[in-house]
Amino acid sequence: MDWLLNLFTQQDSVAHIALLFSIVIAIGVLLGKIKVCGISLGVTFVLFAGIVAGHIGFTAPVNILTFVQDFGLILFVFMIGLQVGPGFFESFKKGGVALNLLSTGTILLNIGVMFACYFLFFDTSNVVNLPMMVGTLYGAVTNTPGLGAANESLTSVFPNGQIPPIASGYACAYPLGVLGIIGATIAVRYICKIKLEKEDAQLQELENENPHEKPFQMHLKVSNAYLAGKKLQQITEFLNRDIVCSRLLHEGEISIPNKNTILSMDDELSIVCATHDAEAIRAFIGPNVDTPFPEDNEKQPLVSKRIVITNPSMNGKTLGKMHFSSVYGVNITRITRQGMDLFASRHHHFHVGDRVMVVGPEDNVNRVAELMGNSVKRLDAPNIATIFIGIIVGILFGSLPIAIPGMPVPLKLGIAGGPLIIAILIGRFGYRFRLVTYTTTSANMMLREIGLVLFLAAVGIKAGASFWHTVVQGDGLKYVYTGFLITIIPILIMGTIARLKYKFNYFTIMGMLAGTYTDPPALAYANSVCSKEEPSVGYSTVYPLSMFLRIFTAQLIVLFCCGA
Repeated sequence: MDWLLNLFTQQDSVAHIALLFSIVIAIGVLLGKIKVCGISLGVTFVLFAGIVAGHIGFTAPVNILTFVQDFGLILFVFMIGLQVGPGFFESFKKGGVALNLLSTGTILLNIGVMFACYFLFFDTSNVVNLPMMVGTLYGAVTNTPGLGAANESLTSVFPNGQIPPIASGYACAYPLGVLGIIGATIAVRYICKIKLEKEDAQLQELENENPHEKPFQMHLKVSNAYLAGKKLQQITEFLNRDIVCSRLLHEGEISIPNKNTILSMDDELSIVCATHDAEAIRAFIGPNVDTPFPEDNEKQPLVSKRIVITNPSMNGKTLGKMHFSSVYGVNITRITRQGMDLFASRHHHFHVGDRVMVVGPEDNVNRVAELMGNSVKRLDAPNIATIFIGIIVGILFGSLPIAIPGMPVPLKLGIAGGPLIIAILIGRFGYRFRLVTYTTTSANMMLREIGLVLFLAAVGIKAGASFWHTVVQGDGLKYVYTGFLITIIPILIMGTIARLKYKFNYFTIMGMLAGTYTDPPALAYANSVCSKEEPSVGYSTVYPLSMFLRIFTAQLIVLFCCGA
């Protein structure tokens, strides 16, 4: 039995280290699935499993734990950046500006409450207390990447290696943080005297009055004499709206029109446009035709086919410059990206992974399918080269020293902030450099989760040795109730302002708060009480900026305050 004892005790062996992380991660993930009142801690339980392992002496060499911790963090934040990158800058459009301002205010309030609790309840002469409060802050807002960024920045402030175990503060505050976010969001409802039924009805009214810009198909008959003899391009320019004419019926013959096609009176058109433009286009061209569009004739059979863009050479090309109608004799009527239907505007940039609806003669459609790739199997393979090229650039970018007067050490974005910013930029603008950034949702989630559990396990194991002394015999109870204050006070203030001043729908506020705290359980609760997509829209609108600010401010707090 010596072999089994050695497996658990020889800390420098590869088998022991692999066994350690496997046991901690497996137990943590399984325990994280247990729900209490419908709420679970998820993979964050890996941290607690690691703390127990470290406390009982089931550990590994510190340098190995540090490598696994930092590599897991890099992988985690980089995949988050790739996910949020395409929508990061678009999130500031329309009502997104106000939501992101409210979200930023909430983040600043979290930091403000943290400092207030630090000065009110802790001994400020003890250099360890402020870093511990930073850990408590990120447990209270349930943001693991922020914990990683703060922990990484502490290596610059404490170069002797005696880094405070801030994961202990995180672990104390996290459970009540999850409950506090949901509880404070419910409290906002009662403070503002909100009725859920009324909010749901209001969303339905808005949906009827202002339909989203989704593809809308019409069968119209040309009855405007002005259009006779005019080219299709002239009509599009006059309307100043994006339209796609997928089929034309002229004197009993069906054809695929292009920009030079000349219209005649009584021609019938199959038009695809944005939903809110439909009425104006109908009024200009002519009335709806109730009968379905005639079947395609035998001389020129027309088909509609959904094609997946998998050819890397198509990445970043603009629909208007591809001349599909004039060169290939087909029209693209709609585009689906990440499950969302988009109108095929001529300014649309193609990304690998887009699914496009192509209408035209079967042979021509097949030629376009060959041009675009249309190989679903190719999408199943993640673009590993892009991921690691981005990580290389991110680490270099994060290592650039920025000297700021008054700071003891130069500011660096570090291995959390650097890869995050580069991933966001690659996700949004990578196509300009011919980088294929597409990964399937399952592949992205798998890499993210692997990075996250490796990080949490390593942090927990390292913190376990001093957890009992720090929390149970130290200020553990203070971390719990100060964390709860950090969680709920900003929600109560900013949630009320969002409602009373900005008049946002309550379900949008719920999504905004969940996104600001990057808290999936809070979003799940919001979705359970709302029949519309408003919570998810609010969540996705503020999530990219919130994640960036959580990570960036973690480093600023540590470098400016803990190093002072």
